[in-house]
Amino acid sequence: MKPRTRARGTALQVLYEIDLVDHPLGTALKCRLDEAELEDRLVDFVSLLVRGIWPIKTQLDQTIAVHAPEWPMDQVAIIDRNILRIALWEFAVKCDTPVKVAINEAVELAKFYGSESSPRFVNGVLGSLASRLNELRQSFVEQSSNSTEN
Repeated sequence: MKPRTRARGTALQVLYEIDLVDHPLGTALKCRLDEAELEDRLVDFVSLLVRGIWPIKTQLDQTIAVHAPEWPMDQVAIIDRNILRIALWEFAVKCDTPVKVAINEAVELAKFYGSESSPRFVNGVLGSLASRLNELRQSFVEQSSNSTEN
């Protein structure tokens, strides 16, 4: 597995843990990073992902739900839900990962951590999201400015 893919896998493990058992973000992050043995730049990347995604998980989930209406978010596997959150955050919120890269990385994570049907599901949902990229980015910018005003 490529180094950044491993880092995303570590972020996925942290998000999974706090989503499943509600461990404190900082505690889960420290434990997973201690086990991961990543380079400093990748430790920073994992932290950026987790600390960027978790506070806006509700907005990410709402966006995903609109594009996967046949799968209510509470019925989507926790692994798949967090893989989708990571990719969506990278290409629509942070905007520094090319869409194709984010989708490919998400599919790789789904192959490694998800079920047999996860890669196809993740690819389909992210493909739908990517087709509305400008609208999504604008929506997250507006949500961000509204939350800072309140």
